[in-house]
Amino acid sequence: MPSAKLKAYLDSHQVKYVTIRHSPAFTAQEVAASVHLSGKELVKSVMVWVDGKIAMVVLPANRKVILQDLRARLNAKEVKFATEAEFKSQFPDCETGAMPPFGHLYGMEIYAAPSLAEDTLIAFNAGTHAEVIQMAYGDFERLAQPKIVHFTT
Repeated sequence: MPSAKLKAYLDSHQVKYVTIRHSPAFTAQEVAASVHLSGKELVKSVMVWVDGKIAMVVLPANRKVILQDLRARLNAKEVKFATEAEFKSQFPDCETGAMPPFGHLYGMEIYAAPSLAEDTLIAFNAGTHAEVIQMAYGDFERLAQPKIVHFTT
């Protein structure tokens, strides 16, 4: 079952979405293959520290975060990847590493790659390693209100 917090949030905003169950998968590329999507259509959430504050960056699964680009675009002194141990407690209703791209529900900033807007639909982990939610990118952008930043290869 998707994260109860996420499902309640999407339902309360009348967002149309599809939940896709799949065999457990732990990397973004494994998830994409399991649900027959390209890495471009699957969104991954990566946790980073930005000047000592935890934040979420959201990008297509086939892209990589370039920390120096993110630091420069945010005009930050320090940007580094967060370890699972550092962010695990931020997502009590999610399996570690399966966080949906709605960081604002967990009290953090969201930075999204502009290339996400190239697809009408996006799909992402629903809080578990065995479910994905697919929904309109426009609904994601409207609800999450991410800051759009160039930080990927």
